[in-house]
Amino acid sequence: MNPVEVHQGSSPVILGLPHTGTYVPDAVKARLNEQGRLLTDTDWHVHRLYDGLLDGVTTVRATFHRYLIDANRDPSGESLYPGQNTTGLVPLTDFDNRPIWREGEGPTADDVAERLEAFHAPYHAALEAEIARVKALHGVAILYDCHSIRSHCPFLFEGRLPDFNIGTNRGKTCAAEIERLTAEICAAADGYTSVLNGRFVGGWTTRHYGKPERGEHAIQMELAQATHLQGEAVPFDYDEEKAARLRPHLKAILTRLSEIAPSLKGN
Repeated sequence: MNPVEVHQGSSPVILGLPHTGTYVPDAVKARLNEQGRLLTDTDWHVHRLYDGLLDGVTTVRATFHRYLIDANRDPSGESLYPGQNTTGLVPLTDFDNRPIWREGEGPTADDVAERLEAFHAPYHAALEAEIARVKALHGVAILYDCHSIRSHCPFLFEGRLPDFNIGTNRGKTCAAEIERLTAEICAAADGYTSVLNGRFVGGWTTRHYGKPERGEHAIQMELAQATHLQGEAVPFDYDEEKAARLRPHLKAILTRLSEIAPSLKGN
């Protein structure tokens, strides 16, 4: 199993897809408990949701599941949100704080080291290579990191999550114009709610690659799964009608990012 799928395009925009993969090696799957084997915290169907929205877009997609190792976590294991509930590099619990490993079968230090080398590192090597390639073509690269999460996760946040959750690490990871136009499109989307740098300000990928002073911009979009799934529980089926309403707004964002990219050269 290749840990990463790359589709190269000619656009200045790159889609990062770290959490849509469901691959778990059999030997590891046998160590997950019944809850863990549900793979509940997958970004269900997000690659399908974005498919075909922007001509020439590059995609970098992890094929492995975040329970194996999380491609959007610091490889050092440092927490993204110190003082707040979150899950780690190799999660011990799901987003509802339920254990996902059989008793005594959780990941060891050796497991983590092996998975970093076999899965986490190849994904980020591919992402880094595509950022460099796209920047060489355009003088600028815009990484748009695609995510989703259930609307209600009391362990992680109170109440219902907004539909669009934009993260730029409080303006540090991209040009102000990228942040502004994305927020404006989301705010104008009829029937949807949005927030900029709310509960999710951008994961490790966004923070690590977002270097706007070098022409390398990164922005994270965390979608509430109620916007495109029939239900936020097993079997997490895709909802064609919901997706059809949502996709034009996502298309508008990606199109505008592509259009403004030339103006960002040298910023």
